[in-house]
Amino acid sequence: MLRTPDGHSRLELAKYRSPAVISAGPRNRPHNVLGTHRVMFAVDDIEDTVARLRPHGAELLGEIARFEDSYVLCYIRGPEGIIVGLAEQLR
Repeated sequence: MLRTPDGHSRLELAKYRSPAVISAGPRNRPHNVLGTHRVMFAVDDIEDTVARLRPHGAELLGEIARFEDSYVLCYIRGPEGIIVGLAEQLR
């Protein structure tokens, strides 16, 4: 269990030991497939964050989308295939 630097949130990371992995599956699955694990982070500037992550191997999945007047959201896939969601709250 990790606590965020501001002390207000926690992030749990787990590794499954049992049952044994049958198949890791394809590394390029869509972000909305049942059973796909991901984590989402709040960011201050989503476009800047995506631009800074791309040189490190991050790939934008779909597009940056606006959810009503509340959030701007997107999903990226890292070089190991892990999907990360980014959310910028609109003020």
